[in-house]
Amino acid sequence: MKIVGLIPARGGSKRIPKKNIRLLAGKPLIAYSIEAALKSKYINRVIVSTDDREISKISKKYGAEVIKRPSELAKDDSLTVDAIKHAIKILKKNKYFPDIIVLLQPTSPLRNTEDIEKSVELFLNNECKSVISVCEYKESPYWSLTIEENYAKPVFGWDYFFKRSQDLPKIYTLNGAIFITTVKNLFKYNGFFNDKIIIYIMPADRSIDIDEEIDFKFAELLLKKGK
Repeated sequence: MKIVGLIPARGGSKRIPKKNIRLLAGKPLIAYSIEAALKSKYINRVIVSTDDREISKISKKYGAEVIKRPSELAKDDSLTVDAIKHAIKILKKNKYFPDIIVLLQPTSPLRNTEDIEKSVELFLNNECKSVISVCEYKESPYWSLTIEENYAKPVFGWDYFFKRSQDLPKIYTLNGAIFITTVKNLFKYNGFFNDKIIIYIMPADRSIDIDEEIDFKFAELLLKKGK
């Protein structure tokens, strides 16, 4: 069983320039994902897909292999799944045929090796087509409101507003840290979403997805606190 840890990291980033290699607590952001993957006993190869020379250089420095991504797959509107497919095709062209893909986005620096291994074990030990990491919603969507003709309307009905938060159904959201599926199902479903998904629940403090400046600051605070 060949398991590849794939880290997609394009060079362009409008909100935070050079986000994937920006220093976070003294280390490039992408390094956290590379190091966590390299420590996993399940992952056979750790590969970064990138169009950027600087990302490529830093990724190799931290021990990852690099597959050069074509510029047409690294635009603002490019889909991650297309970059994954491209990487798989390159691997197959070089006579390496992976069975399972573990997608690790570099914007999840607090996801650790234990998270990766528990997710892989969930995938290997259960009848499923994908495993996807999630975290619990901080504020329940059952208390969501919309506005119709200037008046507030409940999205799910007023009955939920008379319940305590702890009595509401638990709802989870993708945290972007881990996605696992077979290569066969990746191509069949064009990604990780299908009819048999098992979730791996992560705590909020390891579910930070770096998207804005405030995320960098919060992640750095938690990393320094954990030292």
